[in-house]
Amino acid sequence: MAVVEGGLLVATIVCILANGFEVAAKAFKARFVLENSAEVGLAARWIPVLAVLEGAGVSGLVLGLFGLHSIGLAAATGLVVFFVGAVTVHVRARVLHNIAFPALFLVLAVAAFAHFAWSAT
Repeated sequence: MAVVEGGLLVATIVCILANGFEVAAKAFKARFVLENSAEVGLAARWIPVLAVLEGAGVSGLVLGLFGLHSIGLAAATGLVVFFVGAVTVHVRARVLHNIAFPALFLVLAVAAFAHFAWSAT
């Protein structure tokens, strides 16, 4: 069981780092963010809102790692919903050439959820 717990912890840390990078990319309106958003039909005015939501998830995961497990679990849940939405938007827009990115972020969010759900028991 320790291996599973360790793996979920590592995945949670990777989730924090990956989403932190994405928040910064959204905040600085990186070209790939603007291009991807336009490709799936998302207006650029929504990018800051998405950055705040994703940033809240990252912050919550960090707080969860520092002992506030219920905050971590809530943040992981929010990120799972966020990335289910991202994958859905890609599928609906038929932008599948880069769907691996939101799908990977979804997997990391699910792993973070599992980490906090597991540590709550």
